[in-house]
Amino acid sequence: MTTVLIADDQPMQRFGFRMLLESQDDMTVVGEAGNGTEAAGLVARHHPDVVLMDIRMPGLDGIEATRRITTSGARTRILIVTTFDLDEYAYEGLRAGASGFLVKDALPEELLAGIRAVAAGDAVVAPTLTRRLLDAYVHHLPATPGAPAAADPRITALTEREREILTVIGQGWSNTEIAARLHLAESTVKTHVTRILAKTGARDRVQAVILAYDTRLVAPM
Repeated sequence: MTTVLIADDQPMQRFGFRMLLESQDDMTVVGEAGNGTEAAGLVARHHPDVVLMDIRMPGLDGIEATRRITTSGARTRILIVTTFDLDEYAYEGLRAGASGFLVKDALPEELLAGIRAVAAGDAVVAPTLTRRLLDAYVHHLPATPGAPAAADPRITALTEREREILTVIGQGWSNTEIAARLHLAESTVKTHVTRILAKTGARDRVQAVILAYDTRLVAPM
């Protein structure tokens, strides 16, 4: 059973989400929050698997709430649900630690699939869409002071092959593309990706892409 917390300042939106989720045999809603402060408090109390997080909420917004939840060490994963595709706020939410984002006009089956994917530890945002998102808003990346990527401890912990794979993940390659182009078995690629996430502390593939940008392994097109 996947437990879900709904964080949105619109009661009707929360009601719609709840009706959809509770129609599923494998999902249950453990709470609702109207702002980021409530969401963070309910996460600490109920430890849900997934939070559906709106961005624009009164008081503490969804971005800061996401940051507080992910930096607290909670196992809860955040799925940003925003009004606009490729919204700069969605980018900031991903940077704050969210595992992906969807737009509110997504089909019900897309939302349900997204929740299941995030709960399973996957990223909701497709690799190519992640690349578009980061390229569109790369100017929001703060300048990274200090040493180049090669000296970053998150990168030096990687083997040469792992660094190569992290680089192409940042370029938007899927596991299938990596396997074909680097002449590897797809199961081997999955093992490398798992090790990359563990060594770098990235929560999922989206965070790995952001890491590749932050450490300058990948430059915007």
